[in-house]
Amino acid sequence: MSNARTKVSRPARPAVPQRPSFESLDLTHRKVMQALAQLSTLAIQLEANGVNDTARRMAGEICRFFDGSAQAHHLAEESFVFPRLLNGRDALLIQHVHRLQQDHGWLEEDWLELSPQLKAISEGYSWYDLDTLRSAIPVFTELYREHIALEEAIVYPASRREPG
Repeated sequence: MSNARTKVSRPARPAVPQRPSFESLDLTHRKVMQALAQLSTLAIQLEANGVNDTARRMAGEICRFFDGSAQAHHLAEESFVFPRLLNGRDALLIQHVHRLQQDHGWLEEDWLELSPQLKAISEGYSWYDLDTLRSAIPVFTELYREHIALEEAIVYPASRREPG
């Protein structure tokens, strides 16, 4: 009689997500700034020419970026950057992180206002509201610029110093 145990096979599990590098987070910030510039250009394009192939292409690119890379970027920050800082002792830094978390919600709300307009344009529809775009784009752009500035000037450097 053998005392050896039969090894029980374990079910496969999904891979553990990799922590994003700050270089990749910074790269996404640069892409956000490019997409915001493209968004402003799109509004000018629509005012001058209405929905044409250029506007459709631009609107589609903007939608894909903010629906994909930008949302994934926010999730990476919420999962890998912010938790360590929120567990720290620096009250001002914790306040900054809470502000950034609030920004993520507001940016999502702003995007939910812009997205249907841009998707309509990308599909060639003319029912978009140029006045809505004119008022929403600057709000979205300014919040993103402030958000990125706070992350790059204070939060990312602090996170790089934190162990873990």
